[in-house]
Amino acid sequence: MAEAWLIELLKGIGRFFINPLVYWTILLLFIAGHRRIKQERMDYGVKIFDVFSEWKNTLGTSLISGLVISVITIGTGMVFSYEMILLLAIVTIILSITMRFSLLSPSYTIGLTFVILFILPLVLENQTIITDTELLLSAIDFTSIALLLGIMILVESILIHNVKRNATFPSIALSDRGAWVGQHRIKKLSLIPFFAMIPNGLIAPFAPWWPYFSIGEETYSVILIPFLIGFDYLAKGHFPVHAVQKISKFNTLLGIGILAIAAGSIFLPFLSIVAVILAIIGKEFLNYKYRVGDRLRRPFFGQLQDGLTIVGIIPATPAARLDIFIGETIVKVNGKRVATEEQFYKALQSTGAFFKLEILDDRGENRFVQGAFYEGDHHELGLLFASAPYRQKKSRISS
Repeated sequence: MAEAWLIELLKGIGRFFINPLVYWTILLLFIAGHRRIKQERMDYGVKIFDVFSEWKNTLGTSLISGLVISVITIGTGMVFSYEMILLLAIVTIILSITMRFSLLSPSYTIGLTFVILFILPLVLENQTIITDTELLLSAIDFTSIALLLGIMILVESILIHNVKRNATFPSIALSDRGAWVGQHRIKKLSLIPFFAMIPNGLIAPFAPWWPYFSIGEETYSVILIPFLIGFDYLAKGHFPVHAVQKISKFNTLLGIGILAIAAGSIFLPFLSIVAVILAIIGKEFLNYKYRVGDRLRRPFFGQLQDGLTIVGIIPATPAARLDIFIGETIVKVNGKRVATEEQFYKALQSTGAFFKLEILDDRGENRFVQGAFYEGDHHELGLLFASAPYRQKKSRISS
């Protein structure tokens, strides 16, 4: 028995690398990072984050989540078919072609896969090209898919919640009043690898109740499935940290609700389709509610009459080393009050290699930060503010 499990585990890991979604994810990360860097250069004249930053700081969560999900799927005996796994990869790739990470929520990828599998019998009954459809139609366990949907929505919530304060992506936009303001993209992409059971292999049932979610085979194999999760929220009226908390909270409630309904489908099978429909509708409602609420708010990173709100911080710069955070407001530089970028840079360069900042923190309290420039440091400390984009400044200079 142990030897059979070991062989199937190794084969399952090998199957991971023949899934096209693995290589598509790498390409998708590269394209998304390249497009973001291009926008950063247009807005600020400099690259802020590395090309694979959309994936950065998600590895630990993805591996731990994958391990927990593997224990659940194998421990309960959730069996998926090759057709379901392949269709899930195809749906994910098609949705990701749009480059909208928000479409890579499990609500859409698993939800759409479920719907296609659900209507597949009706489609196959009204065609003559594929004649042997009984095996394909019998290899679908909708309860397992619905349970996986609920679990993955919770993983999505964890990924959103783990987005750090200085790890969102800043950009510049025009407000409704025509002023340049800052905004942030809460954007990540993560690949969750987890083990699950598939029909036909060396593994035989080891208990009367296992596998609980079977599709009718007598022996089973193991496969390591790559599952892609992405999200993308614009924080213009919200402080990014508050947006992260709000979105993750409501997404968690959605995941718990869907998981509870999916568990009910063990006893009432029709609840699986209810869970999927509510997951899609719930996600759409969450996204709509957040977008409207953010749009109605006053821009958080707007220009102030007294002080400069920090819109972004370039990694590996003096500002990053001194634990300065986005959302804080600089009121004085080397003892001089500042309200514009020009005043900031002029005051910063007035004392040579040393600088002292007076900063207003989240609680409205003043704190002082001081340091020194070193060889190779960013001459502007690495701080980004809400002002006209670099492309516009450059065009003015050239004209």
